Amino acid sequence: MTRDFADTRALFDLPEGVIYLDGNSLGPLPKAAAARVARTVTEEWGQMLITGWNKAGWMEQPSKTGDRIGRLIGAEPGHVVMGDTLSIKVYQALASALEMNPTRRVILSDTGNFPSDLYMAEGLCRTLGPDYNLKTVAPEQVLEALDDTVAVMMITEVDYRTGRRHDMAALTARAHEVGALAVWDLAHSAGALPVEVAKGGADFAVGCTYKYLNSGPGGPAFIYVAPPHAETARPALSGWLGHEAPFAFDLDYRPGRGIERMRVGTPPVLQLAALDASLDIWDKVEMADIRDASLALTDRFIAGVETACPGLELATPRDHAMRGSQVSFRHPEGYAIMQALIARGVIGDFRAPDILRFGFTPLFINAEDVDKAVAIIKDVMDGALWDRPEYKTRARVT
Repeated sequence: MTRDFADTRALFDLPEGVIYLDGNSLGPLPKAAAARVARTVTEEWGQMLITGWNKAGWMEQPSKTGDRIGRLIGAEPGHVVMGDTLSIKVYQALASALEMNPTRRVILSDTGNFPSDLYMAEGLCRTLGPDYNLKTVAPEQVLEALDDTVAVMMITEVDYRTGRRHDMAALTARAHEVGALAVWDLAHSAGALPVEVAKGGADFAVGCTYKYLNSGPGGPAFIYVAPPHAETARPALSGWLGHEAPFAFDLDYRPGRGIERMRVGTPPVLQLAALDASLDIWDKVEMADIRDASLALTDRFIAGVETACPGLELATPRDHAMRGSQVSFRHPEGYAIMQALIARGVIGDFRAPDILRFGFTPLFINAEDVDKAVAIIKDVMDGALWDRPEYKTRARVT
């Protein structure tokens, strides 16, 4: 294990002259990933052809990689599996949880949740019928909104816009107290901070891997099912690879053992190879050390920006316990400001309606990067360098 993040920084392929503060949206390329994927393409796919499913262990990849993710989120071995997209995994977890609580009809979430999670919940409710509904409250009101009408609480641990962090253990304990199940989205937690799904009592957890975990664009998602539910949760999306014996080709579905039943479609072998290479970096570090470094970097950034740019309003909690690994500021011209920053080599992103969002990954970001970024932000704000037509034209991806 190392606490010297100069060592890990050398393991990423970062463009010269760029300060990359968007690893919370798309992680950068680990240097080993290209070679790992190339080897999978040429030596496995190229030479083994279809026999790679057995000879190269492709079929076991989702579970083996799931256990590597499991270490980072505090899961028990054998209770995380990879595959599909995060939205699919949200749907699976919600559908299974609702079926396990059949006398209730309410999914509780918050207005800070990522819209796709809410869309999946709304769609599932429409499918199940008019008695089912999604209830959303302000993030600060989730605890008091948990009552005996709620079937499932679905919460994203770290708010994608503000970086506000929910208390997983406290909310889950309250959910269980009122007879609800807890589904946690770890999209902005996994790889960013220590997560404890087992200690925190989560019934289900889901997450993506292309952000802090650097699996590349469109990288596979994961799902966690707690041990008490592993043999009883029924997957609504009962795909053939979640079958007890996929190659028996039975016409009737029988769920596989434990977490295997949450598999749906064919594993994304090339993306899993890239993720595997990235996780080799994670094997060199402890999440507690990453968290300490993250808090130091975000504190430094907040202090620097607030001193240099009083026109930007902090949207992220100052309290360490309530903060993920990102810092967000508000400004009415947030989109144009971010485009001006990107043009000058500071890459963050914009989230409507007014959020400038910056992600901090100590594996490749250091204090010098923070200070340089603050200086560039100051220049952009002091000179109103964002006030140009080309920076105000919205691109498809913000």
